Amino acid sequence: MSTSMDPPPRQSFEAEAPVSELVKQASEQVSQLMRQELRLAQAEMQQKGKRFGMGGGLLGGAGAVGFLALQALAATAIVALSLMWPLWVSALTVTAVLAVLAAVLAAVGKKQISQASPPAPELAIDGVKADVAEIKEKAHR
Repeated sequence: MSTSMDPPPRQSFEAEAPVSELVKQASEQVSQLMRQELRLAQAEMQQKGKRFGMGGGLLGGAGAVGFLALQALAATAIVALSLMWPLWVSALTVTAVLAVLAAVLAAVGKKQISQASPPAPELAIDGVKADVAEIKEKAHR
């Protein structure tokens, strides 16, 4: 015979087994999610590294083209233009054209580098933030 004052019956240890299994599953899922986010961060950093490399290569190319152009084309252009203009005007004109070419190549290289900035894996960071927010939300339920 039981009265309303009796304590509720104790739950057995087996009743806690599903909770421990849920905790184990959650831990495995979080580990898997973190590995996926790290792979995403790695892929994103590789893509940004390629952009930095391309931009740096273009800037190096701009320097090389500028240097070679000054040596090979400058003398020929100056001599050709000196047939119509005074020598100093010919030299100034060729120098201005080469400077414009070098500036264009440098601008294209700089644009490539700026597209790779910031060097942080933004997509992966956003994914981790969303995952943490979702985990917190589900934990409060």
